Amino acid sequence: MQAGRGVRFLKFNAVGAIGIVVQLAALALFRRVLGLNVPLATGLAVETAVLHNFIWHERWTWKSEEGRRRWKEILALVVRFHLGSGGVSLLTNVALTGFLTARLGMNYLIANLISIGCAGVLNFAINEFLVFRRRARVRSCP
Repeated sequence: MQAGRGVRFLKFNAVGAIGIVVQLAALALFRRVLGLNVPLATGLAVETAVLHNFIWHERWTWKSEEGRRRWKEILALVVRFHLGSGGVSLLTNVALTGFLTARLGMNYLIANLISIGCAGVLNFAINEFLVFRRRARVRSCP
């Protein structure tokens, strides 16, 4: 039986919570250890979290009812995920984190956390209705 939108929203948020930790840890690593500037470190951290989140969403949040997806289907999903959710995350995080740190002098980790929150609800909608959408099943008449 297909999980309802409410259950998927809870799963989405569980994956997202772990993704936030992944993104903030990656951001700290890229910034503190590698010494990258905030926009580049943010972009790489977002991509790290996007890949993490895609794997979990594909395997759990929007798991296929028909079993394991074929590689072509997974490739199509990862492209749609990156163009939709990944694009929103990247643009929102890099722009807003950059603004909050450069213009307001905010700590880059706090600025990034705020940026993640701003993109979250929009990302669920993009994934629900565009990336992992299920085709309507046609019922045959008896």
